[in-house]
Amino acid sequence: MLYKQIIELVSHGTCVKCKENTAVLIIRVGDAFCRSCFKEYFVHKFRAMLGKNRVIFPGEKVLLTVSGGAASSSMLAQVQEGLGRDAPKKLRFIPAIIYIDEGGVCGQDPEKREETVAQLETIFRKTGFPYHIISLEQVFSLPSSVLEPVPGGARHPGGDYKAAVDQYIQQSKLKQKRGEASVEEAQDSLTRLNIYSPPSPEHTQTLQRLFSTLKTLTGFSDSRYGDVVVVRPMRDYSSKEITFYNRLFGVESVFTPSLDTKAPDKASIQRLTESFIIKLQADFPSTVSTIYRTSEKLHTASSPQNSSAELSAKCLLCLCAADTKAEEASAFQATLLSERLSVGKAQSDPAHSNPASSNPASSNPAGSCCQEQGCGAGGCCSTSRIPAPTDLKTLLCYSCRLTIKDMVTQMKEEIGEFLLDEDEDAE
Repeated sequence: MLYKQIIELVSHGTCVKCKENTAVLIIRVGDAFCRSCFKEYFVHKFRAMLGKNRVIFPGEKVLLTVSGGAASSSMLAQVQEGLGRDAPKKLRFIPAIIYIDEGGVCGQDPEKREETVAQLETIFRKTGFPYHIISLEQVFSLPSSVLEPVPGGARHPGGDYKAAVDQYIQQSKLKQKRGEASVEEAQDSLTRLNIYSPPSPEHTQTLQRLFSTLKTLTGFSDSRYGDVVVVRPMRDYSSKEITFYNRLFGVESVFTPSLDTKAPDKASIQRLTESFIIKLQADFPSTVSTIYRTSEKLHTASSPQNSSAELSAKCLLCLCAADTKAEEASAFQATLLSERLSVGKAQSDPAHSNPASSNPASSNPAGSCCQEQGCGAGGCCSTSRIPAPTDLKTLLCYSCRLTIKDMVTQMKEEIGEFLLDEDEDAE
């Protein structure tokens, strides 16, 4: 691959844009740029993304989520340059920086975490922007005394399906908590916008979720958090473009390991998805852009009979639109029925689902009330007045239902040795 790029670079010779300077890099097939033209292209792409969508208005406070990686460091450099004196068209928002320390999840020792924070603080001070450094543990509001690092460092699962699912659950929970921490900090600082640069490409969410949530997860702006809007201006940049820019123009970055660092492609669903799309992108350069354009056109179809409450229903975990309001004659309902039958649960019969309906006391309004005059059907003393427990699964989207299901199975395996068998109880 590298040999082909060198041959192509030599064959082009000059920059395809200015036609004068010598080309120093190749972004895509046939796109050889010189140093100055590449910088102009890179900066224009960032500015055009912000200007075209018109989400950020002049004078607004914006929180930049910086992880220290190549993409977020490049984003920080773009904002810093856009607010400089020499910028032809200055950015007109008020930035602040937030860094979320995830070292405890990845099994880093405290000394290594402090070293990483110190390196990032040095970079943040050079920008002159106010910055906030928080740890992921603050999301749980737990003292550091009860939090222990993972023994033996971060473990990478093997290639079997069960290990990949476990790794997928861990990465999904980490992504969710990272977003919650960033949004909470934005709310505390009265910031409406949060500019986010993901540690891994957002298009890798494509094969992990249903198509109904693609627009939310891969779109330029994400408004599912209500008063805080998450913006992704770096989503259209490839990792190759970001690496070239940081290398040519000396953008500082700090490497921070994550759960999938040095993990093989089959270690998790995220890694397998990312590898699949990146390989497609290498042979078909329009793959990622097609994913983005298609996802922006997709949404959850709803019937006119649905109420406004159903239209605004959100999943409790990912806060995406709940995609489980399907008709009876649908593949989703057939899947739920098959699952109930496979685990031996009873059919959804009102006589079985409502215990009070078979209670003879509830059929007599007067007899079910402690007062002489009675209080109608299902009186105040009737067992039918007891609220039925709400199933958590009904409040989740389909993807989060699968995640919770695997989490419950994993938890049962972890505490299995502490549970008593039915035979032991009988003895």
